[in-house]
Amino acid sequence: MTRCAGLDVHAETIVACVMIGEQDDELFIETETFPTLTKDLFRLLKWLENHGITHIAMESTGVYWKPVYNILEDYFDITLANAQRIKNVPGRKTDVSDAEWIAKLLRYGLIEKSFVPPEDIRNLRDLTRLRKKWIGHLTSEKNRILKVLECSNVKLNSVISDVFGVSGRKLLSKLIQNGYVDSIDVENSIHGRMKHKKQMITDSLFGTLNDHQIFLIKQSWQHIVYLESLISQIEERIDEILKNYKEEVELLLTIPGIKKDSAAIIIAEIGVNMEQFPTSQHLASWAGVAPGNHESAGKRKSTKTTKGNPHIKTVLCEVAWAISRSRNRWLAAKYWSIAARRGKKKALVAISHRMLRIIYSMLINKEPYKEPLIN
Repeated sequence: MTRCAGLDVHAETIVACVMIGEQDDELFIETETFPTLTKDLFRLLKWLENHGITHIAMESTGVYWKPVYNILEDYFDITLANAQRIKNVPGRKTDVSDAEWIAKLLRYGLIEKSFVPPEDIRNLRDLTRLRKKWIGHLTSEKNRILKVLECSNVKLNSVISDVFGVSGRKLLSKLIQNGYVDSIDVENSIHGRMKHKKQMITDSLFGTLNDHQIFLIKQSWQHIVYLESLISQIEERIDEILKNYKEEVELLLTIPGIKKDSAAIIIAEIGVNMEQFPTSQHLASWAGVAPGNHESAGKRKSTKTTKGNPHIKTVLCEVAWAISRSRNRWLAAKYWSIAARRGKKKALVAISHRMLRIIYSMLINKEPYKEPLIN
C-alpha cells in the first residue's frame, strides 16, 4: 500500500502517522496528534484527505475506536486490528512509535481485519445486548421478591410453578395492596387449571409479612414493571431493524430450537454477509466454539476452545440445550451421542459448532435447514 496511515487511539488523544511512497528509501512519514473531540476528528479526516490516504489501520481499544470509525468509515478503507496481534517488539514505547508501527504493518499487509458489521447490524447488536442486560436485572428483581416471600414464610413459589405468571401476578398485587390474600381473592385471581389448588394456594399465602417486607416487595415490583416497559420498547426497535432481514430471520427459524429472540442475536453478532469469513471454520473459531490448536514439537497439547464472542457462544449453547430435549431430531441424537462419550458440556459446544457451520451454509446459499435422516 503506497498511501496508508496508522492511528494510535486513546480516550483523549489520537496519534496519526501517514506513510506515503513505494520505495522504503523514498518514504514520506509524517505524524500528528489530535484531540478526540468531534471537531478534531473532522480535522483528522481533512488532514488524511490532504495527504491522499486510502487505507487506515487502528487498534480496537475499548470503545474509543468507535467514534473515530463512525466518522472515517465512509472515506477510507479501515482495518480494525486486534491489539494482541500487532504488539510491537519489546523496547522503547511511545504513542508516536505505536502509530508508526501500525502504519508500517498496514503498508506491508500484515494486519488481519477484525469483523465490523454495517451500521444497522451494529445498532441491532447494541439493542440485543442491552435487552440481555435488562432481562438479567429483571430476573434479579424477581428472585429478590421470592427471597422476601420466603423470609416471611409465604410459600407461593412451592405451590405455583410461575409466581410471575398471570395468576401469580394477580395474587402478588393483592398481597402488596392489602398485606394479605384471603380465599375469595385467591378464587378470583387463579385461572381454571389451578382451581384444584385453591386451598393449597390460600394456605401458602398465609405468612408473617410486615410493613418493611411489603415495602421491599413494592420496590422490586415497581422496578420489574419499569424494566418490562424498557424491554418492550427495545423489542419494538429490534423488530423495526429486522424488517430489513426478514428472509434471513425466516431461514434461521427453520432450525429447531431457534426462536425469534435467538435469531435476532445471531444476526446481530455475525451479520448476514458471510463473505466476512473465508470458511465456516473461521466463523466457528471467531465465535469460540471450535477446537483450539496448541501443537509443539509434533505433540498436540490442548484442544480447549478459544475465548471468542461470548454473546453468540451463549445463545448457541442455549439453542443446543433446547435441541437436546427435542425428540426425533438429528442434532439431538448427535448431542446425546457426544454427551455419552465426552460429557454434556463438551457436547453443547460441539453441537453449537455444528449448528453455526450449518447457519453459515444457510446464509451463504439462502436455503432453509433440512433435517438429515437419523441412522
